[in-house]
Amino acid sequence: MVKYQNITSKMKLPKVLNTYCPHCRKQGEHDVSLGKKGKASSMREGQRKFEQVKKGYKGSPRTPKKHVYKIGKRTVAMLKCKNCGKKHQKVYRSRSRKRTEIE
Repeated sequence: MVKYQNITSKMKLPKVLNTYCPHCRKQGEHDVSLGKKGKASSMREGQRKFEQVKKGYKGSPRTPKKHVYKIGKRTVAMLKCKNCGKKHQKVYRSRSRKRTEIE
């Protein structure tokens, strides 16, 4: 029997994390910040194709979504290396809690 964790709890991340940097190929301290979604561009190729398909008196250009809902989004932490200053991502595989905070 699988027991599920309490989804309403907070996910806490440390401010500084000691991990491997793929740019300078060393183990070292990294500053942690949460990743944010970038601004959507309306001139990308996929968006232009979608707008073209949406024109006219047709039905929906995509199949309707099935009613399968994920519990939460995955947490993406942006790690900035203190040695070289480069950033890379760490994705936590488990579905995130309601809130993620850095302590």
